[in-house]
Amino acid sequence: MPDRSRVIAPLVLGVLALGLWEGTVRALAIPSYILPGPLLIARTLVVDWRTLMESWWITMSIALSALAAAVVLGLLLSVLFSTSKWVERSLFPYAVILQVTPIVAIAPLIIIWVNDTRLSLLICAWIVAFFPILSNTTVGLNSADSNLVDLFRLYRADRWQLLRYLRLPSAMPYFLAGLRISGGLSLIGAVVAEFVAGTGGTQSGLAYRILEAGYQLRIPRMFAALALISLSGILLFLILSLISHLCLRRWHESALKQES
Repeated sequence: MPDRSRVIAPLVLGVLALGLWEGTVRALAIPSYILPGPLLIARTLVVDWRTLMESWWITMSIALSALAAAVVLGLLLSVLFSTSKWVERSLFPYAVILQVTPIVAIAPLIIIWVNDTRLSLLICAWIVAFFPILSNTTVGLNSADSNLVDLFRLYRADRWQLLRYLRLPSAMPYFLAGLRISGGLSLIGAVVAEFVAGTGGTQSGLAYRILEAGYQLRIPRMFAALALISLSGILLFLILSLISHLCLRRWHESALKQES
């Protein structure tokens, strides 16, 4: 039976923190244009719900599309790396370079080169989300038990059978761990790219709403947009964690220990 304290403890701590925040704002009479309280932020979410939700969907659609692209390309390249060490040695350093290059530095170039704002934002978010999946899955594919590999070869299993029945199952926990990391990074990449692009109008995401609210000194709306981003990241992580648990709960130690 799962331990309820894993859910109750952070919820209680979060409620206490929000209560302390609200009490401090009221006790010190802090103006809302400096620091709004949680209740005012919640009211702003309700009042500006339609505008914020339209922007939320734009940001989330970019983040989810980037995550899907990172999964597809990351898996394909990882399988290619596991079948050819020469290809891995040749391409993996460039994946590292892509990862360590600050997205803030190259996002303006991508936006200039790509004559489509949404596509440029998608590319920026994909760059941030891609490497954890590639790196973790490659490690997982190369971590198959060497004794089992020898056993498969003894029974004359071909490369496809070795990949399908041994290497891919061995890499599953690593891939799912990378997926949870990339889920949050894809959202971060989308928001950062939106900040750099500064796109406005009807196709603007939450990052632009934050900038817009800052220019207009509508600080409660700024915090409401920021709260939506944070809640979206938490929800995305919880969904990916649930997927990971459902995939591993019957056979992998990490999931079995959580249920015990």
